[in-house]
Amino acid sequence: MERRFIGGWAVEQEDFLENGGSVGDFGWMAMEAGQNLVLREFSKILCRSGLGEGDWMSMVKCMSKYAGEQVLVVPRALLDEIGAFEGIRTAGLDAAVARLLDPANHFFMDRAAAEEDPSHKQLIPYCVFRCGDRILHYTRGKAGGESRLHAKISVGVGGHVNPVDTDHGRTGSAAYHAAVTREIEEELNLPEAHEHRIIALLNDESNPVGQVHLGIVHLVDLKSSEVSPREDALTDLAFSLLRDLDGALFDRLETWSQFCIRHLATDPA
Repeated sequence: MERRFIGGWAVEQEDFLENGGSVGDFGWMAMEAGQNLVLREFSKILCRSGLGEGDWMSMVKCMSKYAGEQVLVVPRALLDEIGAFEGIRTAGLDAAVARLLDPANHFFMDRAAAEEDPSHKQLIPYCVFRCGDRILHYTRGKAGGESRLHAKISVGVGGHVNPVDTDHGRTGSAAYHAAVTREIEEELNLPEAHEHRIIALLNDESNPVGQVHLGIVHLVDLKSSEVSPREDALTDLAFSLLRDLDGALFDRLETWSQFCIRHLATDPA
């Protein structure tokens, strides 16, 4: 029987349909507060799962936040098999990435559930743009999807791998790299063609965001610094010297960016 994970709760399709939901609603599961009829019927299912009447609205808010987004994840057990680590990892990089991107080792999961489930890691391409001895950075605005990182300076551009990246039969590495290209094109206007290369894996267990994500760090070398944002979430976009990011600006960086800057300062790649 098909089911969806909504805010960490499993909802059976049969139950949903019996309570008046449609197949389309079940597949989408992103309901705004104004859709009272669907919400009321959905509340019956949540209450049947043991929730009280007051609890289902918080579940709906969680659903609306991510709009039913599906994201690519790997089991944490796979990371343990590859070799658990903290910070930046470059040793055995090619073999580790090959295992992470093997279609047998990953699958799509409801993001609302994944954000609360440290037994899985969401794979995140994290692209760092370098122009000479300067690194692109921005401040995460409130329009960004991850509220826990707002107002932090970031040097990483990227995001989740979604089912759209598997269009045209792409799987594994091909789907992942399609996601990298899509995220860059969605977020930045670049002055030239670019190539990205994987230089490290990134893991941070010190905070709730890091505990449910695993970064794949890409380095993009640019000849021109004429870069502009395409998304409101990327504010104060600018290039700064690597030594300044590793110095006066270091404490303002989000944790992942601190790891990347410290790595590039000691190993220019």
